[in-house]
Amino acid sequence: MDQLLTLLFNDLTNECLVKKSNKHKAVFLGDQELEGVHQFQSFIDQYNMDYISLNDMEKQSSILDGTVDFVFTSNFPASSQFIDRTLKTNGIAAVVILNAAAFHKPSNYKVAYMRRFQKVVMAMKKITTSPVKLGSQRKLLGYATEAKRAALQKLEDVLLEPPRAASGKSRVYLKRIKYLPDLMGDTLESYPRRVFIDVGLPQKDGGSGIDWFSKNYPTRNKNFEMYKIETVVESSPTAQAEMSDWLMKNVKDEEYVVMKAEAEVVEEMMRSKSIMLVDELFLECKPQGLNLKRGTRGKRAYWECLALYGKLRDEGVAVHQWWG
Repeated sequence: MDQLLTLLFNDLTNECLVKKSNKHKAVFLGDQELEGVHQFQSFIDQYNMDYISLNDMEKQSSILDGTVDFVFTSNFPASSQFIDRTLKTNGIAAVVILNAAAFHKPSNYKVAYMRRFQKVVMAMKKITTSPVKLGSQRKLLGYATEAKRAALQKLEDVLLEPPRAASGKSRVYLKRIKYLPDLMGDTLESYPRRVFIDVGLPQKDGGSGIDWFSKNYPTRNKNFEMYKIETVVESSPTAQAEMSDWLMKNVKDEEYVVMKAEAEVVEEMMRSKSIMLVDELFLECKPQGLNLKRGTRGKRAYWECLALYGKLRDEGVAVHQWWG
């Protein structure tokens, strides 16, 4: 890490992204228990940086909003709220990217520098104040918070084999679902709007997804707007794209969104990135040979359903298998 920082700060100095000046307020956000502040002391002194531990919430709260010119951290997910609150417009956030595949650049920042050392390092310039409201901190800066990622690890296990409708295992599975509000202790009060969307082929019973949601989901006695969106033609690419467009036009990042949808629709939402608007998803993926409902039959191998489930988890979506 010491060699990486030497090269990095030489680059950032040459690019005028960090300055050695008492008038230039700089912060080093680190994990003191894992890293140890002593190995960074020379950089901290050289650039007049304030060292703040990621766990020191009292010291973090003492830094006023919009007063910092430069921040460095090796743990961006855990630092993001502090950075966006305290960094000035046109300020620089330099971050070590531990997992490039899972990293999402915040929309109110632009890349000012990027280089691969042993790890990828990015410096981003804050161009506007984040419009994100308190109710959407779970998706702050465009990726799942650490609290939500911890909650995802506590979701119920997937079924390694699809249930037969006659066995009753599908109903047992639905009863053991671990819902996101319960896992996160979320009262759902802070969201300006709460929405449930049931997407799928027309149902003879008028939409069992909405009925099930009303009876089982922990709404905390809060009002949810309910939408039943019927896909007229199964697996129609046009219908799938229209669903992504509808979602991006009708729900916002700071709102709490729960959805039940078929695999084909979800795959299109992943391609369009509209899946990032969904907090909790009930994924209906019909494998080959499965006939849970009369007249329906899956078109993919069950391992493909499990792979899709895994990709959604990686995107930060609280996803459950749906066997309704």
